[in-house]
Amino acid sequence: MLTFVAGALAVSGAVVAPGVASAEAAVKPVNWQPCPGAPTVDCGSVEVPVDWANPAGEKIQIGLARRKAKDPAKRIGAVLMDPGGPGGSGVASVKGSEQFTEAVRARFDQVGFDPRGINTSSKLLCDSELASKATAARHPTSQADFDQLASLNRQLHDSCRANSGKLAEHVDNLNTVRDMDAIRAALGEQKLTYVGYSYGSVMGQQYAEKFPHRVRALVLDGNMDHSMNTAWDFMRSETAPVEQAFIEFAKWCDTTAKCALYGQDTKKVYAELRAKAKAGTLVGPNGKVDFYQLSSYAFGTTRPAQWGTVATALRGLRDGAATDGAVTTLAGPVANIPYPSIWCSDWRYPVRDYAEYQQLRDRLDKRFPNVQWTPYVEHALTCVNSGTKTTNPQRRLDIKGAPPLVMIGNIHDPATVYEWNVTAARQSGARLITYEGWGHTAYRQSGPSPCVNVAVDEYLINLKPPRWGLTCPATEVPGGTGLDARELQQPETGPYLAG
Repeated sequence: MLTFVAGALAVSGAVVAPGVASAEAAVKPVNWQPCPGAPTVDCGSVEVPVDWANPAGEKIQIGLARRKAKDPAKRIGAVLMDPGGPGGSGVASVKGSEQFTEAVRARFDQVGFDPRGINTSSKLLCDSELASKATAARHPTSQADFDQLASLNRQLHDSCRANSGKLAEHVDNLNTVRDMDAIRAALGEQKLTYVGYSYGSVMGQQYAEKFPHRVRALVLDGNMDHSMNTAWDFMRSETAPVEQAFIEFAKWCDTTAKCALYGQDTKKVYAELRAKAKAGTLVGPNGKVDFYQLSSYAFGTTRPAQWGTVATALRGLRDGAATDGAVTTLAGPVANIPYPSIWCSDWRYPVRDYAEYQQLRDRLDKRFPNVQWTPYVEHALTCVNSGTKTTNPQRRLDIKGAPPLVMIGNIHDPATVYEWNVTAARQSGARLITYEGWGHTAYRQSGPSPCVNVAVDEYLINLKPPRWGLTCPATEVPGGTGLDARELQQPETGPYLAG
């Protein structure tokens, strides 16, 4: 989720991809002003068509935030960034903190952008009560429940269309890619330097397809696989790293004296809790704990630093002394809720009815007998009967004529899973840096791996890509105990926001 910044309008002579009109002539330079609440950071915007097929039609705004290069005399340009989502705010990221390493901050302006529909850009507005109800309905147990989910999805997406006008039908990633090129031109950059995290990886992948000759350097950290077509492959691949994390956690617990479940067969303890949760007989201090609430503890094992906390929480739940966490809901009748419309514009995972959904869940139970589920699998139900057209459906990457690209994949990433990174790198020809550790994404100022940071810095600054097959060792230490059970890692509102 990094971006680039410049000052003046792009010069003539920029190399233009074949068959793609230049954006320079149509885009004004950014009028930077101090950001509200962050006077040391600049804010601005770029005006773009709501429908790029009709560039003279209705316009929307794309919000930007910039931190200037720390060493102006050695400034290379601007690096554009996006933190993921869909729904993540690059403006909030850059306003809130430094995004990159000291070496990159010295040589580049850091520019974050809000993709169309999000935060300081022209907003997607949807009914927040319907959003809460649709999310809560994504655990159907009958055809009637499935029908209710379908009805709520349609009502929610109808509300987005009613409150957002044409924007709701023009938020796919292909439009965002065109917006990114307009940003490049407004920043005065002949070529784009970009760091995209998580969902922002799709933006970089498809930018390289559309504008290969306008790429200077692309770093895509935590890649999605936009060629995956079936709901089963999506659910299976998302659940696999959580199952593996739980197995590693159980091994650690069963062999580590400081674990609260040491010597008690961790898998068996969790299986007994899971059976009670499914039967409706598992009770915590705040009432009944269902299977999905219990699953938040299993998901917490994707961070080794939380293993001690998870074990303590599970023991307490077994012994009647655990908390089951707080539940948050959306507030207000209409809110900026970009995720449903963007997700359904970019992905199509048909699930026809409850029987098919139950078959998928049965397969997950058999394939992953410990965790059986992860919160991410339910994103496959977001678009059931939504009425939102998938205008950017899944397909293989086809990048021709771009310079070397760099991707980063974490072996134990529970969100943008490692196999997705391998597929995206293979299809694009990118150099894949493998981080052998945990968590979601790796390259950042406070990232877990100096090995990753050094390789990416060398690429961004000197355009020297890492060697093929570079792997960086894990740095995480299992068994942290500093978190309350309520703070166990859970997914963000959008599925792939960088952590």
